[in-house]
Amino acid sequence: MSTLSTLRLGTAPDSWGVWFPSDPHQVTWQTYLDEIARVGYVYTELGPSGFLPQDPNRLREELGSRGLTVSGGTVFAGLHRGKEALDEAVAAFSKEARLLREVGAEYLIQLPEQYTDLHGGGASGSSEIAPEQWRDLVEGTDALGRILFEEHGVKLVFHPHVDTHVDTQDRIERFLEDTDPEFVNLCLDTGHIAYCHGDNLDIVAKYPERVTYVHLKSVDPAVRDRALAEGLSLAEAVPLGVMCEPAYGEPDMPPLLEAIAKLDREIFAIIEQDLYPIAPELPLTIGARTAGYYAGCGLGPVRRWPAGSSVHPRH
Repeated sequence: MSTLSTLRLGTAPDSWGVWFPSDPHQVTWQTYLDEIARVGYVYTELGPSGFLPQDPNRLREELGSRGLTVSGGTVFAGLHRGKEALDEAVAAFSKEARLLREVGAEYLIQLPEQYTDLHGGGASGSSEIAPEQWRDLVEGTDALGRILFEEHGVKLVFHPHVDTHVDTQDRIERFLEDTDPEFVNLCLDTGHIAYCHGDNLDIVAKYPERVTYVHLKSVDPAVRDRALAEGLSLAEAVPLGVMCEPAYGEPDMPPLLEAIAKLDREIFAIIEQDLYPIAPELPLTIGARTAGYYAGCGLGPVRRWPAGSSVHPRH
């Protein structure tokens, strides 16, 4: 049996260039589901709220006909903005939580609100966070996590993110120290952490009980360094190829996968390679290569290749 057998490999709409519920530069949800099934993925996230069908019966039918299962969902929240933002988040996250439970999933990923625009990349807020805003962020996240678990049976995992107030390793560690592990845990996004020169292995070692969900993402160090030097936003860096295929980027995946597997519990490891915007014919080939890479590392399930296989997709 693979030493990585506790990790559950999947993918997400990001890896097919999907950032928004609807956008002319994105593939349709039908194409996304068809192509990830063709590659051989079993698990998928819902992607931006509204991208996949919102009727649970329709969603179950579309997933089931392709042999797919939902691992979790993602929602942005600007909880540093106080009570009104928390009320908005409770409504949005509860709606997503109900859909997740209808399709048998239990993880909801909280993305902190970016201070740069996802479309144009311009500033939409301050990169600094005041002490009272930090308090609102951590207390609001605790409250949101409690509501989701107690009312919906859904587990909240917080996702550090470039261009937000929880981006660097120092901020991630402070956030984990300031939040309640009973209701808030960590979605370890390997790429966002590497983008900000964080040490994924160190975070796993320091907070093993808090790492309960993983996004597998790789960063091209040369593009990352250029983006940081020039002060580019994430939306400006992604079209330059800052998020790359795992064989060519940071972090070094095999030792990191081993460290996560040694946590000795089932953890979703969901591939996210931000590709927006991208020509619609390209994600299938990239997704197939990426699935082959991780299957070669020993991750599964991928239906075209047994875990540990050295077989790679045809081009």
